[in-house]
Amino acid sequence: MIASASLALALAGCFDVIHLRPELRAPASRRDALALADALERMIEEGRATNDDRAAAYDAVCAWTAGSVEYAFARASLAGRLAQVRGVTAIQLVRDMESWGRAALKLDPRWRDGAPRRLVGTMYVLVPGSLVQHGNSEDGLELLEKQAKEFPDEPVNRLRLAEAYVTLGDPEPAQEHLCFVVAHEKSLKKSDDALLESLLEQTGGRTKLSCD
Repeated sequence: MIASASLALALAGCFDVIHLRPELRAPASRRDALALADALERMIEEGRATNDDRAAAYDAVCAWTAGSVEYAFARASLAGRLAQVRGVTAIQLVRDMESWGRAALKLDPRWRDGAPRRLVGTMYVLVPGSLVQHGNSEDGLELLEKQAKEFPDEPVNRLRLAEAYVTLGDPEPAQEHLCFVVAHEKSLKKSDDALLESLLEQTGGRTKLSCD
């Protein structure tokens, strides 16, 4: 009876964890924001995450607070994933993503091989400038260029930089990065592979790439 009461109190301390799907419920019950964000990423990659899953995971982390890079990055990531399905006009989500992404970047820009820098850089390139408060597309491009320079062997860094060049209407410098990604495409996640194919289509296809 005491154990049951303790469990009820523990669950009450987390936002709706009992209503989350099992793979999200376990990290949420531990208030492990990063594990929760990673679990949602896996579900998205597998095509199993619903809009409700994204909303529930985001709502859960918003009920907690922490000053770690792990929490800051997870909250930014979850805000971004929810904004994807609600549209970038969901201003509060975009602002939350920006605020916590910048916090993670300040805490440790090299954490997880620069994941905070890649997140913030990509956001500034893709999100309309009117929705963010502290940066713009040129800032985003600079962050992604720095990321690719510091971690050049990571294909996703080159992929996001190529995406930035194409998005900003300057596809020529994207070529060398696309060539690198194509040479390592077997290591890409399904979603990144889809982005690669989209960028290749926008730049004339694989046959037009001038790769050594």
